[in-house]
Amino acid sequence: MMQRPQITISSLDAVRLEKILDSLSYAQFPNKDDLQEEINRADIVEPQEMPDNIVTMNSTVTFRVLSSDKSFSKTLVYPKDANGAEDTVSVLAPVGSALLGLKEGDQIDWPKPNGDVLSVAIIKVEYQPERAGEFQR
Repeated sequence: MMQRPQITISSLDAVRLEKILDSLSYAQFPNKDDLQEEINRADIVEPQEMPDNIVTMNSTVTFRVLSSDKSFSKTLVYPKDANGAEDTVSVLAPVGSALLGLKEGDQIDWPKPNGDVLSVAIIKVEYQPERAGEFQR
């Protein structure tokens, strides 16, 4: 597995994600420790200081799954907003957890619940709430 790139998470996203993780059992979210580890190792910045090329919560990002070489454009959402729409991905899904905090050009290998590894590369952050001045979104 490749070394994980440095990630950046807003303080608001970190607090919200910690609350979600605290509320979930391992049966509900087997990769709980992996997402917690990402939050723990992240650079935490205030939303107003977020670089505009970082995938934050509610960002729309174009990324490539390296195993299939397919590209997708999805909005990274909290579980309550993951309504099954094809254009959203929950932060609790393996690809959602992998995307969080990466910047354009980054690549990461992320463990899947079945033991396989998901490799994704960030192509472009199409929309980021912080860049748009929406600091509470």
